Amino acid sequence: MAKNLKKAGHSVTVYNRTPARCDVLRPLGIEVADTPGQVFEAAEAVIIMVPSHLEVDQVLERSPEGAIAAPVTGRTIVLMATVAPAYSTALGASLAAAGARYVEAPVSGSRLPAETAQLVILASAAEQAHIDHVQPLFDAIGKKTVRCGPVPMAMRMKLANQLLLIACFEAISEATHFAAGIGLDVQQFLEMAQAGPLANDVLRSKVAKLVSNDFAQQAPIRHVAKDIGLVCDEAEQRGVWLPIATANRSLFAEAMQAGQSQDDAIGIIKILRRGR
Repeated sequence: MAKNLKKAGHSVTVYNRTPARCDVLRPLGIEVADTPGQVFEAAEAVIIMVPSHLEVDQVLERSPEGAIAAPVTGRTIVLMATVAPAYSTALGASLAAAGARYVEAPVSGSRLPAETAQLVILASAAEQAHIDHVQPLFDAIGKKTVRCGPVPMAMRMKLANQLLLIACFEAISEATHFAAGIGLDVQQFLEMAQAGPLANDVLRSKVAKLVSNDFAQQAPIRHVAKDIGLVCDEAEQRGVWLPIATANRSLFAEAMQAGQSQDDAIGIIKILRRGR
């Protein structure tokens, strides 16, 4: 994402909690900050892409009461992490109180879409002008921006998307496990699936990994487990029954307990192979 912003002509300053990950960015003319505060000082618009609300609060130096100590006044804060809709709403109020503009902008797409500027950005804000202000940034990193209305509608849209995506991860893994278990040639089964009506980018991205038992992360299990938990929590709060999502929540929680947090989502097949 930082590379694509720079390629589009934007001045970019980055911070990562693991400094070595920024080494590839320095030769491109991207500034590397030592602290999140230096990013806020350098940039008028700040994108936050971290695993969960815990890291968001750390970056913003946000207290349990909601007060923000980071220098956000006059800036546009763009949250691309996936968090609970209620948290996003509360964060927007905290940022407004601190004199900042808030754009909720989770994305659809993992490593490859990020590398190729093909992310789909889901955007919400108190005013459409806030999104207009950062639309050039979205155009640099994504192929489409979906404006979802006021906060937290973009986050809810992301959770609905994650429900569908996670179901695909699990279904692809389970179908492959079933094919192997009934004596089919797994590669032939997956080739057939890619030629059929259910062929999609998710399936195509996982075929080679499933055939070779490659569990290197693209969409890691730790993120999938977190997101399906957010889906189920939101459904429970709003009285929506999601039986398959609930089953997937248990399945991915089991994978986490088995030490698979670093595996790609298709690593769930290890749990299926273990059986009952």
